[in-house]
Amino acid sequence: MPVLFVRSRRALAIPVGLGLATALAVVPATVATAAPPTVSEVGTPTSYVVNVLPGLADSPFYRKAVERAGGDVVYAYDRIGVIVAHSDRTGFAPAIRKVLGVQSAGATRTAPLPAQSTTDTGSPIKLSEADVAAAARSNAAATDKDPLEGLQWDLAAIKADKAHEKYLGSSKVTVGVIDTGVDDTHPDLAANFDRGASVNCVKGKPDTSEGAWRPSAAESPHGTHVAGEIAAAKNGIGMSGVAPGVKVAGIKVSTTEGFFYTEAVVCGFMWAADHGVDVTNNSYYTDPWYFNCTNDPDQKALVEAITRATRYAELKGTVNVAAAGNENYDLASDKITDPSSPNDSTPGDRVVDPSKCFDIPTQLPGVVTVASTGAKGLKSSFSNYGNGQIDIAAPGGDSTVYQTPAPPATSGLILGTLPGGGYGYMAGTSMASPHVAGVAALIKSRHPHAPAALVKALLYAGADDTACGAAYDIDGDGEIDAVCEGGKKKNGFYGEGVANALNAVK
Repeated sequence: MPVLFVRSRRALAIPVGLGLATALAVVPATVATAAPPTVSEVGTPTSYVVNVLPGLADSPFYRKAVERAGGDVVYAYDRIGVIVAHSDRTGFAPAIRKVLGVQSAGATRTAPLPAQSTTDTGSPIKLSEADVAAAARSNAAATDKDPLEGLQWDLAAIKADKAHEKYLGSSKVTVGVIDTGVDDTHPDLAANFDRGASVNCVKGKPDTSEGAWRPSAAESPHGTHVAGEIAAAKNGIGMSGVAPGVKVAGIKVSTTEGFFYTEAVVCGFMWAADHGVDVTNNSYYTDPWYFNCTNDPDQKALVEAITRATRYAELKGTVNVAAAGNENYDLASDKITDPSSPNDSTPGDRVVDPSKCFDIPTQLPGVVTVASTGAKGLKSSFSNYGNGQIDIAAPGGDSTVYQTPAPPATSGLILGTLPGGGYGYMAGTSMASPHVAGVAALIKSRHPHAPAALVKALLYAGADDTACGAAYDIDGDGEIDAVCEGGKKKNGFYGEGVANALNAVK
């Protein structure tokens, strides 16, 4: 079963540290203007984020400091105080951390520029032309439905089919798909695509050249699949998205090899915030660390940089939605063994403390963390969970062996659009998150002036309360596969409940 990208979540506090303006007031001028010592030892070229006081990232002081430490400034996000830099000097990070006003700094990867993937992101199960034709024939009598809607058991699971009878969403609302890129030429996406809000952020700075947001033929179809789940048009072609009347934008942050690095993710959130994006969908975790531990100086800097970007976006009115992860981890446990990090070089088992180590962006403050359910409404066999960690749940699919949908649907996975005009199935919390992003877009459509906090409050209030249920033995082997804690109104499997699109449009 293909399960792509994603991961976990929850709140943490990042200390701002000593601001540069304050620091300059309490140290001699000769120290305040002094640059770090020149770093001469040449090593492997890599990328870094350097976090300083907001408003000073683009200052001559820090540009000179980066140069003296052996680096080059790639881009400065001045409003949040994040500098993206490249350096081939082995001592760059320790040197730049000593500069006055630098609050944290760290390498965004463990492999050289450019990195080579060590992981397989999987492939969708594609629908053949014969499958599409058969589904269309079986749905021919339903004049108000697109041809493939009969295969979309997930729409009924969140009452999106009923919502569509009342409202399809507003074309003034845009959902930014921060992902592997979106094929805006797909016939089910072209009419709903927002080119002005689309960008390529892979190198840590915006690239708005024509089509830069699209995936190449060699890249993952993941982002295009997600976009279709959110906003495939109700146009008599193919499938329907949860919010088929809203717009989607492609915000490409994944390298050709499939890595989502911090500098690209920061760029994605900042772009969304400054270009009128109402909701972002984030079906990935930030590479190379599944969990970023704040007691590690490099990983601490990555957490802080993306925290600043997500907070900035939310303050600008953007609701950030993210996938909870696919490892069946209890995110509320005392410790988790992570065997996959760093995934861009040589991964190895490490035990992490979830109170200090975070999956980003999904565990960051304010981000909506989404768990996955299958065709029977149970937690998907793979979905991460945890009391106080999951905000809401939505269909992400599961093996048909575990949760079989009712006819006419034939697969327990989730149907989506694929580059080149095709359709196919995927599963994962990657697929659950866009369902919630679509519901949030419907809420924003009904309440166009609502701030992000109100949209989230309405999202949670409208969810269907879902109790833990019987002991969770999803594979029927007599052993408990996960333990759900909490009550009917909020628990570790389903959070506030299963998203409800019909309540969103009332």
